[in-house]
Amino acid sequence: MSRKKKKKQKKKYRVFWFFAKFQILLLVLVAAALGWYYFGGYAQKVNALQQEARLLVQKSNEETFRSVQTSVVYDANGKLISTLKGEKDVYYLEYDEIPAYAAAAMVSIEDKKFYRHNGIDVKAIIRAAKAMVENGEVTQGGSTITQQLAKLIFLTQERTWERKIEEMFIAVGLEKIYSKDKIMEFYLNNVYFGNGYYGIQAASRGYFSADAKDLTLSQIAFLCAIPNNPGLYDPVVHMDNTIKRRDRILYQMLEDGKISQNTCDQARAEAITLNRPEKAKNDYVETYTYYCAIRALMKQKGFKFKTEFSSAEEKARYEEEYDELYGECQKNLYTEGYRIYTSIDLDMQQLLQDSVDSGLAEFTEQNEEGVYALQSSAVCIDNHTGYVKAIVGGRNQNLPGYTLNRAYQSFRQPGSAIKPLIVYTPALEGKYTPDTIVQDVKTEEGPSNASGYFDGDITLRYAVQTSKNTVAWNLLEELTPKTGLSYLKEMKFSRLDAKDERPTSALGGFTNGVSAVEMASGYAALVHDGKYREPTCITKITDAEENVILETEEEEVSVYKMNAARMMTDMLVSVMQEGTGRGLALSSMPCAGKTGTTNDNKDGWFVGYTGYYTTSVWVGYDMPKELPGLSGATYPGNIWKTFMEQIHQGLEPVNFLPYIDENKVPLDNEEYIEGLQNEQGNLEGMPDDSANPEEGTPGEQ
Repeated sequence: MSRKKKKKQKKKYRVFWFFAKFQILLLVLVAAALGWYYFGGYAQKVNALQQEARLLVQKSNEETFRSVQTSVVYDANGKLISTLKGEKDVYYLEYDEIPAYAAAAMVSIEDKKFYRHNGIDVKAIIRAAKAMVENGEVTQGGSTITQQLAKLIFLTQERTWERKIEEMFIAVGLEKIYSKDKIMEFYLNNVYFGNGYYGIQAASRGYFSADAKDLTLSQIAFLCAIPNNPGLYDPVVHMDNTIKRRDRILYQMLEDGKISQNTCDQARAEAITLNRPEKAKNDYVETYTYYCAIRALMKQKGFKFKTEFSSAEEKARYEEEYDELYGECQKNLYTEGYRIYTSIDLDMQQLLQDSVDSGLAEFTEQNEEGVYALQSSAVCIDNHTGYVKAIVGGRNQNLPGYTLNRAYQSFRQPGSAIKPLIVYTPALEGKYTPDTIVQDVKTEEGPSNASGYFDGDITLRYAVQTSKNTVAWNLLEELTPKTGLSYLKEMKFSRLDAKDERPTSALGGFTNGVSAVEMASGYAALVHDGKYREPTCITKITDAEENVILETEEEEVSVYKMNAARMMTDMLVSVMQEGTGRGLALSSMPCAGKTGTTNDNKDGWFVGYTGYYTTSVWVGYDMPKELPGLSGATYPGNIWKTFMEQIHQGLEPVNFLPYIDENKVPLDNEEYIEGLQNEQGNLEGMPDDSANPEEGTPGEQ
C-alpha cells in the first residue's frame, strides 16, 4: 500500500472516531438531561403543571373571558375615593364586531404564525429558552397570542419557567376547544391597553370617545401598539413612543401583504389626537393613589427602585424593566378586586384644593387646551405617621380624563427653599450653630443677594431669616456640593444629576428640579428629628375577601442628626417671625417654614410645618416664565397659610422640641438629654389625627 493511500485511510479513521465520540458525548448529555429531568423532580412538576392546565381549560367557557373584579379605594376615614373596573362586560365585542384591521395588526406585530400553529411557536420558544440560559431569567416572551391569552386569564405575571410551561399547556388546550377566531376575539377583548382600558372597544371609547368599528386604520394600529408594554407605549404620557410603534405595525402589515403601500403611507401620515371622555373623579387623589399602589405592588414583587445609574445602558435597562412591571401591576388594579386603603383625608383634600383655587382665582388666562396657564401644586404630610394626607396637582377644572399631577409628576427649581435641606442642616451637624458668625460678603464667583446689599458679619440665624445667597453658597462650597447632595439622595430626590455637584445647587439651581412631594417629605424629616420616611398614601391593600396582600411600613432613615434638625427648626421659626416668612405664621400654632423664589420670579415655593403637619406649595407656569409679584411669601405662602389655619382649628398648640446649646449645656449632660427624650416621647404620643439651571437659578427674597 502506498504512503499516500495509507495517509488517506488514516484520515478517514480519524473522522470516523471523531463522529463516534461526538455521538457518544451527545448520548451522555441526553442521558444526563433525562436523568436530571426525571430524578431531579422536574418530570413530576411538569406533569402536575400539565394536569392543572388541563383542568383550567376544561372548566373554562365563554363567560370566563368576560368576567372582571372591581377594585375599590378608600380614604383614611373609610370614605369611597374611587372604583377601578375594566368593564369588559360592558365593552365586549363579538368577533364579527371587531375591526378586521385590529386582528390583522395584532397578527403582524405579535404572532405571524397565529393561523398556522397549535398554540405554541417552537422556534420562538427555543429563542426564548436560549435567552433565559444566557441571562439567568426569562427575558424574551416567545409567546403566541394564545399563550398571551392564557397568561391574561389564568396565570400570574411572574417570570418563572413553571409559569411558562403551564402557559404553553393551557395554550395548546385552548386551541383544541376554541376556534382561531374565538381565540382572537377573547384576546382583543381582554388584552390591556393601559389607563384601565381592557379590550379594543374600551380602549376606543377611552382614547377616542368612539366605537372600534368607527376608527381609522391609523387609529387601530395606534391602539394595537399599546399592549406590548402599556407603560412604555402609554399614549397619555408617551405619545411619541406609541406613534413610533404604530408606524412599525403599519410597516409589518405592509410586509405581510395586509395593506397596500398607498394605504400604509396615508395611515402613517394621519395625525393622532386623543379625545378622552369626561368622568366623575377625584383627579389628583386618584392618580397619586394609583401611582403609590402600583409602586407598593412592585416593591412586594422584589423590584429595587433606583435613582442613580453607572451608565446610560444601565438606566435604559432599568427603565424598560420598570415600565414593564409598572404596566403589569397597573393592570392588576383593574382586575384583581383589591381593597386599597389610604391615608388620604378627603375633607383635608378639599380644603387644600380650595386654598389653591382661591389663592390663584385672579389668574384666568388659559392655554390652547383650556388649562389654566398659572398653576400650583401642594402636598400635606402627617408628621405623626409620615403618610400623605392631601395632594393637589393643579387648579381644579372640569377637564376630560386625568390631568397632569404636578405634585409628583412635575419637577421645578426650588430656589432658596432647598437651603435648609442641602446646606444649613448639614452645616449644623458640624461646627455651626444658629449663633455662629458668618460672612455676608460678595465673592468673585459667588452670587448676589435679592436685597442687593451685603451685611458683613451676621449670625447664621440671620442668614437663614433673610435668605442670604452668599452664606448658603459659601457654606456649600465648604461642605462640598457632593456632600450636600448626598442628603437629598438619602431622601430619594429622584431627578438629581451628576452636573448638580456645583455651588449653584445651594440656591436651588438644579438640572431637573424637585417635586412638591419631595420637598414636603424633606421638611417632614426636619420636624421628625432628622428621620426621613418615604412618602406614600397607601396603608394597606387586601383582596376582595379582606385578606391582606400588603401593608406598608414607614421605615425611618436617619438623614440628619437630631440636634441639627432641631436647630434648623428653631431657625425656621425665626423665618416666620422676623424673616422672609413674616406675616405667614399661624394664629394659634407654633410653626416653621421657608420661602423659595427663582430668578425672574418664575417659581415660588413655601414649605412649612407644625408639630402636626408639613405642607409644601409651588406656584408657577408649566412652561416657566416670569410672574411679576411672585415670591415664596406671596401666592405660595398665602395658600399655605389659608390651608394650615383651617386644618389646625381645634388642635392643641404644640411647641417644637428644644435643641441642645453646647455653649450652655455640654453634650454629655445626661440629665438634660434625658429630659429632652422625655419631651420627645410626649410629642410622639399625640393623637393621630422642569426648568434648566439658567432659567431657574434663584434670586431669593
